[in-house]
Amino acid sequence: MYGAWLCGLVLGTSGMALHHKLCHVLGGTWNLPHAETHTVVLPHVVAFNYAAAPGAMKRIERAMDTSNAATGIFDLMVQLRAPLCLQELGMKREELDRAVSLVMEAPYYNPRKTTGEDIGRLLDDAFHGQRPN
Repeated sequence: MYGAWLCGLVLGTSGMALHHKLCHVLGGTWNLPHAETHTVVLPHVVAFNYAAAPGAMKRIERAMDTSNAATGIFDLMVQLRAPLCLQELGMKREELDRAVSLVMEAPYYNPRKTTGEDIGRLLDDAFHGQRPN
């Protein structure tokens, strides 16, 4: 109960950004597994926000001993044999456009401005399990 309360406190006092919005839409609309969806989406959102959050990226890189936060997270996922793509989780390619529309209907704060095209590319990369650039 205490752990759940702490999580609620964090969620209630901080801003959620693109990663949370994407996972909320994907999990809530297509019933994708919660943790695995976050795992798949995370390196792609980190890559998208890389230039907009340099301090956070440096901290991640230092903690992971990697030169790039997004690829470091992705490579760790590979090492751990975690799911790498939305397709593995049951998402269908033809559902990506609807996901983009749902995300753009009520966007969350994000350190980098988002467009539907940006979200579409990000989700396509996550769908296929592309290693972030």
